[in-house]
Amino acid sequence: MAELDRSRLQDPAYMAQRIAACEREIQKGIIGQGELIRQVILAMLTGGNVLLEGMPGLGKTRLVSTIGKVFDLSFKRIQFTPDLMPSDVTGTNIIIKNEQGSSFSFERGPVFANLILADEINRATPKTQSALLEAMQEHTVTVGNVSHVLDEPFFVLATQNPIESEGTYPLPEAQLDRFMFKLLVRFPTREELKGIVALTEGGSEPVIEKQMDGEGLLAARALVNQIPIAEAVMDYLLEIIMETHVPNPHIREGASPRAAQALIRAARAKAFIEGRFNVSFQDVKEAAYPVLRHRIIPGFDAISAGITEDDIITRILEAKTALAGR
Repeated sequence: MAELDRSRLQDPAYMAQRIAACEREIQKGIIGQGELIRQVILAMLTGGNVLLEGMPGLGKTRLVSTIGKVFDLSFKRIQFTPDLMPSDVTGTNIIIKNEQGSSFSFERGPVFANLILADEINRATPKTQSALLEAMQEHTVTVGNVSHVLDEPFFVLATQNPIESEGTYPLPEAQLDRFMFKLLVRFPTREELKGIVALTEGGSEPVIEKQMDGEGLLAARALVNQIPIAEAVMDYLLEIIMETHVPNPHIREGASPRAAQALIRAARAKAFIEGRFNVSFQDVKEAAYPVLRHRIIPGFDAISAGITEDDIITRILEAKTALAGR
């Protein structure tokens, strides 16, 4: 592994190459899921958080721990349960007794890490969910009257089971909106499953090497923010968001302004990771699915007809692309 060249942190081409090396290294420890790995990296490049929806046992914990190794970031896993308290996530003040008397000392919780895996976030009560969401949004934790700043970079990857609803507290739409992406974790193909079994049960785990660090990731984020967007592409992006608010029997509620901001950042990150210093219409189209699928609330007609959020997004993109001739 070549050491990160600190003198080239402002070089877009060099940093894009380093991010690509990170992606390849992660794929050494994760069989399949190439698109998922790419989208998680895109979120990291924008400072956004990710909600993963998938069945148990698909390697979500392994993915986050592998990312931590490749980017040289600290990693904590929090198992969300109904009895989990906010202080179990954020930390709490404890009393310290000494010769001078008693004083309070803040005991940091597991949220004080660079990468947080919030496993089955919808099993915790809304109060505990809110404690994590404050950290996601503000990158601070408030205990009592004191705010504690989280280490940067800070990234939350939360999971939820798509089929099990008993004993869960579904995230309200306003809280779902705080996640930049919602990603669907698919079941592996037969060949991928064979590779997973060989990798995990063969007794020879691959050696995952560091390719980046926190300073490099923050530098890459700064470069992503500098990528320009042509006016025509920006208009196309905004048309997609506005279309979700046009009266439609399949849409009960459309996407928020935060969705437009997330779509801009995601499109920029996709251009950057592909070594381009401009955003294309295709970047916007591909980013629309993870950005919008949890921000569009289907109407009764869509639910009864089995039309999914992705189906709605596809129809919007097809209509806007055909109208603009793109």
